[in-house]
Amino acid sequence: MDSSDTSAILSEDPSESDESSKLGCRPPPCSCPFSVTVEPVIFLSMFSIGLQSPLYTQYLWDRISEDVGYNGTKAGGCNASTVHDPLEEEVQTRTAHWNLYISLGGFLIGLLVVTCLGPWSDRAGRRLILIIPSLGLAVQAGVYLIVMYLKLPVFWFLIGRIISGLSGDFNAILAGCFSYVADTTDRSSRTFRVAILEACLGLAGMVASIIGGQWRRAQGYINPFWLVLATNLAAALYAYLFVPESVTRDPEARLFSTRHHRAVYRLYTSDEPQGRRTNLWLYTFSFFLVVSVHFGCRDLYVLYELSAPLCWGPELIGYGSAVLQLTYLTSLIGLRSMQCCLEDSWVALMALTSNIIGLIVISVSDTTALMFTGYGLCFLFMACTPVLRSKLSKLVDPSEQGALFASVACVEGLCSLVSSGVFNSMYPATLHILKGFPFIFGAFILFIPAGVIGRLGYQEKRNSESSGIS
Repeated sequence: MDSSDTSAILSEDPSESDESSKLGCRPPPCSCPFSVTVEPVIFLSMFSIGLQSPLYTQYLWDRISEDVGYNGTKAGGCNASTVHDPLEEEVQTRTAHWNLYISLGGFLIGLLVVTCLGPWSDRAGRRLILIIPSLGLAVQAGVYLIVMYLKLPVFWFLIGRIISGLSGDFNAILAGCFSYVADTTDRSSRTFRVAILEACLGLAGMVASIIGGQWRRAQGYINPFWLVLATNLAAALYAYLFVPESVTRDPEARLFSTRHHRAVYRLYTSDEPQGRRTNLWLYTFSFFLVVSVHFGCRDLYVLYELSAPLCWGPELIGYGSAVLQLTYLTSLIGLRSMQCCLEDSWVALMALTSNIIGLIVISVSDTTALMFTGYGLCFLFMACTPVLRSKLSKLVDPSEQGALFASVACVEGLCSLVSSGVFNSMYPATLHILKGFPFIFGAFILFIPAGVIGRLGYQEKRNSESSGIS
């Protein structure tokens, strides 16, 4: 594979081929027969996450239920009865708390690692930031398998999570993939290309959710986690063999350097061009709120569905997760359609509206039909984050993309921590008041980014009109 082939893969249009050829990027050992680059990496990684996440929560539920002597869901005790069951409440509370501890462990380690890997990839190349965390996720899956085989205490899940955090975790893969897309696209096509990556997330999650629910019901937990291990290894292998490098590699680039953290700091403190800093902070804040609500509610869906009055089993939980993941595809289709007649800011506002309505319906769901209706109403909710990622990317220089998406990855890690702390603590605390209260809380939080995005979108439109008049 020569340099012109690499340029053709990296560029979306012929006008970019000359620029790509000047990079002097080293081609990968093999050439991919399809016109894709990092999409299979993000698909395989998300497939592993989507397969293990619901099963992992259910495994915690089953292990903790066994420890406290609760067998309600297995013995038919889970029903629509309003009789208070203290054992069920204890299982829900302890499961939610362990989710919090494990998320906290991964975040604290991953925070420092991702801020090194992202800016480092601006000089050392994007391929390494795809390979290293994929291998870390494979090791985490191996630890989980050992816990299940030996029935070790659930504390060992935290050990596996920390190991994954040391490699950058899934957030590092996201940072690498989105940085790669920013490297290889122009401003006009970036939002849609980012949305394609997020659609890959949804498609992978949907397939994994369907397979996971059926597979767990038929064979238990261990065999699906072997597939998790295999897919993470496959993602690392694909990145090594087929992904062309998108930046010029600097042989003097060092991973362990304070320069990386200084690059992230300068990104959010420099105001050149004028006004960039304010917009960068506001869009990042909006991204933080949107993703926090998404993560926080996602952590609770399985708990909400396992207990009364829904009392879903593994099969329905898998279908529910699949329908929710399908919204990634419907969001992509909706985003592409709305871009024909609406600006990106309006697309984001429509997506937030869909999310708010869906969460309110889910919060009062007491039947299977109503729960699926709530999921369906969220059909546009993932169209907001690609708009925010694209707007952030357009505010910084090409040489700062790695630092930007490293900071965005840190924000995502912080979202995971804050949302787990807030929502997993709020859920058991409000069970006696309103079981779906955390979903209502999330819906009201989304009004804040809606206001910010609307205001900045209006300001950008006025500035554009003023520039056109002048």
